[in-house]
Amino acid sequence: MQQGEETIQENKMGTMPVNRLLITMSIPMIISMLVQALYNVVDSIFVSQINENALTAVSMAFPIQNLMIAVAVGTGVGTNALLSRSLGEKNQDMADKAANNSVFLACASYLVFLIFGLTCSELFYRLQTDIPEIISYGRDYVFFVCILSFGMFLQVAFDRMLQATGRTFYTMFTQGSGAIINIILDPILIFGWFGFPKMEVAGAALATVIGQIIAMVISAVLNVTKNTDIQLKFKAMRPDKEVIGRIYSVGLPSIIMSSIASVMTFCMNKILMSFSSTATAVFGVYFKLQSFVFMPVFGLNNGMVPIIAFNYGAKQKQRILKTMKLAMMYAFGMMFIGLVIFQLCPSVLLEMFNASDDMLSIGIPALRTISVSFLVAAFNIISISMLQALGHGIYSMFISVGRQLIVLIPVAYLLSRTGNLNLVWLAFPLAEIMAILLSGVFLRKVLKSLDF
Repeated sequence: MQQGEETIQENKMGTMPVNRLLITMSIPMIISMLVQALYNVVDSIFVSQINENALTAVSMAFPIQNLMIAVAVGTGVGTNALLSRSLGEKNQDMADKAANNSVFLACASYLVFLIFGLTCSELFYRLQTDIPEIISYGRDYVFFVCILSFGMFLQVAFDRMLQATGRTFYTMFTQGSGAIINIILDPILIFGWFGFPKMEVAGAALATVIGQIIAMVISAVLNVTKNTDIQLKFKAMRPDKEVIGRIYSVGLPSIIMSSIASVMTFCMNKILMSFSSTATAVFGVYFKLQSFVFMPVFGLNNGMVPIIAFNYGAKQKQRILKTMKLAMMYAFGMMFIGLVIFQLCPSVLLEMFNASDDMLSIGIPALRTISVSFLVAAFNIISISMLQALGHGIYSMFISVGRQLIVLIPVAYLLSRTGNLNLVWLAFPLAEIMAILLSGVFLRKVLKSLDF
């Protein structure tokens, strides 16, 4: 990296007014995350037009899809933290090694899910339900999203490189392109428009992976042609034990933390299936809808993390604290808007998914009860990302384990034994309350330990 480029990077991440920097870094990510949320919702809206079993099948695929995203994004979090910190320390060699090893790790991760898709797609559904139509739809969906998941893994890796070097505008373009392609292809492949075969649920899966593959290609080209802060070379993509260790020292807790959501969803699906498949469909719809609330906050996080990591490397404590405070404020604002919408318009939200009367009777109290936790979740989300960016990903993992496995699932199970489905949803706000206690303790401890 040339001296001029070094100065530009330092001026942007180290000296630009924090509020302006956070906004300029986050807005493109927030927009791209909203687009991502949109195409997830559109997928389910189109699938719901087939029948409720098709919607349930796609909803039940969430644990696998989330696990793939957890591995990809967790590795990206580790890469992002190491890359940004290395740039802050002006360690170009380590920055390049972080970028090249992230590509190797993305390919290795893909091979694992390729094998799963080829061997375990049907078994995964048989463990959750005995309804033949759901199993058939689900098997086809998981098969495609797994065997063609290389697009997703490599897209995340390349996008994280752009984010870590402050080029979030490009990630908005790559993710937006993938999402738009997916939205266009969804009805064409699901319903067989314009002479294409009618593939139903499998068509939704294929539309998703095609969008991811195209986004991957665009992101790779942008890194090679526009990202002058790192050097991607095929020969340099050999595994480096030290670099991989540093990536996963932050990334592995993030992977475990996010993977816990897959375990949680799988267990919740089992609990809800004891009531009805409609209850499971409602839970899936909730996850799609809440992504419109949570994804902008995650976009804010993606803008925040490289700022925190860079200034941690540059030993700028005041900029770290100011970034955190501003991120908390913006996250609360976003979550408050989501809370209001979920409380006032639950039926409108559910009717987008061709909701039956039964789905409405279950879904309205579900959305209202779960959304009570949104404001508390804002603090937890920002705290977890702060801990990751400062190299304390293990604390983030403890928070997620506590929230989702120690509190949420056991409480949901116990409440399900009452036979009252509406009580089960209370497990979500109760879990967030526990999480905020842990988040506050860990964050205070880490911030006090900053000795510069």
